[in-house]
Amino acid sequence: MDYSSPADNEKFERTAKALESRGVTVITADTKESVLPLLMNLIPEGATVMTGASLTLEQIGFVALLKSGNHRWHNLKAEIVAEKDPARQSLLRKQATLADYFLGSVHAIAETGEILVASATGSQLAPYAYSCSHVIWVAGAQKIVPSVEDGFRRIREYVLPHEDQRMKKNFGPGAGSFIGKILLFEREAPYLHRSLTLLLIRQIVGD
Repeated sequence: MDYSSPADNEKFERTAKALESRGVTVITADTKESVLPLLMNLIPEGATVMTGASLTLEQIGFVALLKSGNHRWHNLKAEIVAEKDPARQSLLRKQATLADYFLGSVHAIAETGEILVASATGSQLAPYAYSCSHVIWVAGAQKIVPSVEDGFRRIREYVLPHEDQRMKKNFGPGAGSFIGKILLFEREAPYLHRSLTLLLIRQIVGD
């Protein structure tokens, strides 16, 4: 199966409707260049913001924006990176799962509306699943797959090899990557009163 080509318009629209039925607000975008302004408007001034590691957020310019400091939010990741004490840094990472807004991407979206996210440590899975009141995902249309089973296959056969290669390139041959945990999002319980938003791009963005 080709995991690197964007879904056609029919599959794209069907997936967006399925996501909405499961408690996820979908905002569609035609190009990755149009996403950053949309994203910026979703986060209010003064909000605490945390991000999971995401090639998608890098490619749309959000990571660079956060690092620049030229924004109206409180960037928790900057505090974590600046902390040199390992124990204190670990505590800050755990506290950041309670950020006002947690942003990242996903690894597969089934046409039936389920979302899959893989992680080595699981650090971003708790806020996605429960602890954060406002979650924003950004994903390209190539992540749309026919079923949940295809989503798991996409993670193991496509996403992991790419991430493993990227880690070795950036941190050396001994680095590599692995799957520690996988979140399967079926639907959001309305009584949790959380806001889950997926910015779905018709182009290829990220892996």
